[in-house]
Amino acid sequence: MKPSHQQWLKRLPALLEIPAPDPSRLLHRIELTERNIILPIKAVFIAIILYSFHYSTLWVVQPSSLMAVVVETVQYIFWGYILLSLLLALPLFNVWRLPLALVQWTVVMSSLADGLLVAALALITGGLESILFWLFVVLIIRNAVSVPPGFSQLFLNFSISLCYVLVCMMDITITANLEPTTLLTLESLDLAPHEELGEPFVLRLAVLWLTAFCCYGAQVLLEQARLAAEEAAEFAARESQLHSAGRLAAEFAHQIKNPLAVINNAAFSLQRSVRENKNSAAQQIEIIQEEVARADKVITQIMGYAQLSEGRVEKLDVVEELDRAIAQIFPPAVPVKIRVHRDYHRHFPPMLMQRGHLAEILVNLLANAREALGEKGNVFVTALAHADHSVEISVRDEGPGVPPDKKERIFEAYYTTKEKGTGLGLAIVKHNVELYGGAMRVESELGKGARFVVLFPAKALMKINLK
Repeated sequence: MKPSHQQWLKRLPALLEIPAPDPSRLLHRIELTERNIILPIKAVFIAIILYSFHYSTLWVVQPSSLMAVVVETVQYIFWGYILLSLLLALPLFNVWRLPLALVQWTVVMSSLADGLLVAALALITGGLESILFWLFVVLIIRNAVSVPPGFSQLFLNFSISLCYVLVCMMDITITANLEPTTLLTLESLDLAPHEELGEPFVLRLAVLWLTAFCCYGAQVLLEQARLAAEEAAEFAARESQLHSAGRLAAEFAHQIKNPLAVINNAAFSLQRSVRENKNSAAQQIEIIQEEVARADKVITQIMGYAQLSEGRVEKLDVVEELDRAIAQIFPPAVPVKIRVHRDYHRHFPPMLMQRGHLAEILVNLLANAREALGEKGNVFVTALAHADHSVEISVRDEGPGVPPDKKERIFEAYYTTKEKGTGLGLAIVKHNVELYGGAMRVESELGKGARFVVLFPAKALMKINLK
């Protein structure tokens, strides 16, 4: 097999795999389909069957001792089906109060019960060639609507097709055990007994399987199209918000930087003119200059934010960006006694961010861990995706930890506990995380290291904060 074919086969499961819909969307779909449509149809269907069993012989093809036993068995199955349907209908009236797994389990069990009932009815209404065969097709389409794509849907539809296979096998078995007089009666009524499965069975089974695979494939295409549309909208929303943040920061910096320059020049002139006078005036002027320099540093930092905000949103891979940041802080060519332990979960959604923002976050967290360890130690990098598609990244070190009284201040600009620190690293991390609506926290005990955790939401909830 060619390498290109092997790669295509490896990618095939990923192409057919799509994430489960949001719980609210799935519950709304189940409520609309199962409770508002399927339940009334089942009620009418049950009423028709009850009437046919008690007031008509429509369901019985040919009276015989064996067929009488079959019909009686089907009647018992039908009463059990009614009781089971009543029990399974109760959760459908409380879909928003029950766990999603319980509601999905109810839908699966209800579909299996419907498949068994249709199989029993098909057995006494023609067996292999029963007109009720088309209800199996309807059940498969119903499963495609109510059950999200995945193993559960394929298993359920395969079970429905097995119900039809069971009908055909039992039909052949019953025919083989009919009395000769009953066979003659069937032939006189142009109802040929089924002694083998034959071509009709193969064609009908192929119809069931093709329906199942076509429904699944249509769902995959529609879901991928929906995800692509949401992703495009997410790109546009984040680009717009980031550009707005950049323009606001650039305008703020432009408006403040010029007055500060004027104040600085005036203070310099005043200092030169009063140099030979009282020392108190000179001290006040020095204070003015220091504050202007501090303000200028803040504005320079804001301009750096503006430069980042004017970048381009990209679809980033969490694992690739983490590995790139680790290689930057802990280069493989430079031997160190610090070991980095990676723990990455699978199936990450793409991160719709600017590469500069995410790189700034990861590099600062890893650099902070390296500085906390000193010459040797362990750094633990973990990344996982939650059920709501949010992404959590944590960096843990075995350093001295953060004192409890300083946990709240370490994210403040210019606050640092290191001798040569600038106090901007964690402030930049917090700023970039909150820019995307994320959250950041620190977990630490003295002597047991520190763990910095950042959480990015699935949707664009970016915040602009220029304090």
